[in-house]
Amino acid sequence: MIVLLTILLVNSVASAQDMQMEMSKGYDVLRKEVPAGKLDSVSYQSKTVGNARKALVYTPPGFNKKKKYPVLYLLHGIGGDEKEWLKGGNPQLILDNLLAEKKIEPMIVVMPNGRAMKDDRAVGNIMAPDKVEAFATFEKDLLNDLIPFVEKKYPVLTDREHRAIAGLSMGSGQSLNFGLGNLDKFAWVGGFSSAPNTKKPEELMPNPEEAKKKLKLLFISCGDNDRLITFSKRTHDYMFEHDVPHVYYLEPGVHDFKVWKNGLYMFSQFLFKPVDVASLPKYTILGTPAATNIRNTQYPQILPDNRVVFRTKAPQAQKVQVDLGKKYEMVKDTAGFWSVTTDSIGEGFHYYSLLIDGVALADPASETFYGMGRMASGIEIPFRGGGYYAMRDVPHGDIRIQKFFSKASNAWREMYVYTPPGYDKSTEKYPVLYLLHGGGEDQRGWATQGKTNLILDNLIADGKAKPMIIAMMDGNPGSPMGPGSMATAGDGFLKAFESELKMGAIPFVETNFHVQADAAHRALAGLSMGGIQTLYAGVKNTDMFSSLGVFSSGWFANNDALSKPHYDFAKENAATINKNLRNFWISMGGEEDIAYKNCKIMLSKYDELGVKYQYSEYRGGHTWPVWRHDLHGFAQLVFK
Repeated sequence: MIVLLTILLVNSVASAQDMQMEMSKGYDVLRKEVPAGKLDSVSYQSKTVGNARKALVYTPPGFNKKKKYPVLYLLHGIGGDEKEWLKGGNPQLILDNLLAEKKIEPMIVVMPNGRAMKDDRAVGNIMAPDKVEAFATFEKDLLNDLIPFVEKKYPVLTDREHRAIAGLSMGSGQSLNFGLGNLDKFAWVGGFSSAPNTKKPEELMPNPEEAKKKLKLLFISCGDNDRLITFSKRTHDYMFEHDVPHVYYLEPGVHDFKVWKNGLYMFSQFLFKPVDVASLPKYTILGTPAATNIRNTQYPQILPDNRVVFRTKAPQAQKVQVDLGKKYEMVKDTAGFWSVTTDSIGEGFHYYSLLIDGVALADPASETFYGMGRMASGIEIPFRGGGYYAMRDVPHGDIRIQKFFSKASNAWREMYVYTPPGYDKSTEKYPVLYLLHGGGEDQRGWATQGKTNLILDNLIADGKAKPMIIAMMDGNPGSPMGPGSMATAGDGFLKAFESELKMGAIPFVETNFHVQADAAHRALAGLSMGGIQTLYAGVKNTDMFSSLGVFSSGWFANNDALSKPHYDFAKENAATINKNLRNFWISMGGEEDIAYKNCKIMLSKYDELGVKYQYSEYRGGHTWPVWRHDLHGFAQLVFK
């Protein structure tokens, strides 16, 4: 099955019959009609270790000492030695067959013992500290002893563009560590099922821009059921975030030679020839499980072009769909599993539901979120540029769920409160940002969909934002406060929110948290519906807030009942508004944002009225990556 899927990727235009023929030949078996290369066992003197060491060397069919060849250094795992690839992977047969098919360049392949110690056999406790350390020591042996030996004994090209390194498991970690750490020596780096010895991505590639100039190809592969897959994935995630071209090749499999042979088969076909960078994302069999999946569930999976593969089991259902804004018809197999692959989905966070015989349900394989006015599944499409909300090794604050009784509504309410690192041990009084969600969401939105805690943790650690408390309110005032929808209640809805803010949320925060209770240390911000609430309650009360943030919002251009009173107030109080607000920060997601036109009309009105503001746009529509970016920017402005 793996062979068939591999061929499907390498030759996507081949017919089913052609692929079946290729599979029957076998890419790793002896073909009598195919010229064979030669395997030699060689010995070289290692100054690093202090004795002679062994390696296997493959020379291609028709090897000619008068010709110079590129070299691939191919490394084994923690339980192997220089013969592990030969015993488990048939590398010579894979290379012979690929050469016969003219799919690879003729090359020399060196398979060394990567355990650089005098007793370098895989015997006894292979996890002993001295043996594990020997795998790190091999970097010196490789660079100072083995490569010079190979380049003296064999007719090889000695520039970095003609030198590659790859390996399996422990050898994969070595390949990534040594290859990416010595880009003056290696231009081609491959890691098959990387083991825990793999350095953290930021250590592997501290300068991505420089690495992009030197690296010809980074190839990362792993089986989807490999228990070590996290080491491959974190490397891929870092490369994706920093826009480093690479292959992330996932296939059905575990930690074994089926995957590693396939890795060699694929990687070797890229080596020592021009690389079409734009084509690299297509080289995978499986998608990556979404970050929003429940624990270890495999679906939904995200393909490199942002198509999503959904799969669910409902053997008795007659019709199953995925509702992702657009409805996708799923197809049932004989085991009762329904599946579909969507169109390419925009980056960022999306709500979705399964429709099983017409009933909208949350996907049991996905985390659920309150959005769309109900609990729904959510999926996060990887967003390049989202490193500012990545989990980092920095001090972390807390998200606290707080129940409080509100005098405004005469009812119990709930808010989520972010407290910065060290809050409980500090006697400092903190400023407060009151942060509002959008329509169809509630107080959970900024904490879960919005990544508020990670954004602030990272900003505070970097010294870019003041430590602050963030009170994430429920902006849905319902009975007995009044109508439950801005669309139907209009001004009554906004008045109810203003009362809840002033008589409920602020008094609770200032009574129960050690905060600075003055306008200079209060800010108010919100997205979409929360942006309108910020405009309504904030502009009218600039004696209470020093900063306002309005994200993807603006007064409705076609609703004078809501907007005219606001503009009349702004006209009469422009001087006071300008004086009181240190920051009146308005941001949008670009022309594709559904609030864009309303906002532009509002800004022109503010210009006419003399109300001062700061304006920002960020690529994207009416979506969480835009609002996360807005919070990231706004939090750096307030309380300074």
